[in-house]
Amino acid sequence: MRSIIIFLSILWSCAIHAQNDSSTFHTYLYNKEYKVYLRINFYDQDVIIPDQDLLGPLPGYLGKEHNSFCWPIVSVEVKGKKAHLQMVNDYGSEDLEATLTRENDSIYILKQGKGSVLKVPNNNKWQKLPNVLPFVRPKRQ
Repeated sequence: MRSIIIFLSILWSCAIHAQNDSSTFHTYLYNKEYKVYLRINFYDQDVIIPDQDLLGPLPGYLGKEHNSFCWPIVSVEVKGKKAHLQMVNDYGSEDLEATLTRENDSIYILKQGKGSVLKVPNNNKWQKLPNVLPFVRPKRQ
């Protein structure tokens, strides 16, 4: 009987751990300084960009608050707490490689790699985003 209880306890803890892992890259992330956000689901790759459903389901996108411009994530490869991304602007004229790393439960870091520079509209001008950009996962209410 004791071994059954131990086995069930181990099984339960594995199930809880698996649930946490499956939500690592299925979330909403926000950067307050630049007012940009990431809406991602790297597992099911079923994110639809509002008013751009012609693109179909994707792994996610980087969006700008109060603006329809975005950088769709067209492909992703997840390895543990790090994801390798391919992104393209919604005009299709620029693309880049990046990594998104989970630092802890609430902090993620987006690092730009090869390709174009991330730019978003800001006050009728293009604003370049830094090569390393922290994002926060809002607390659930």
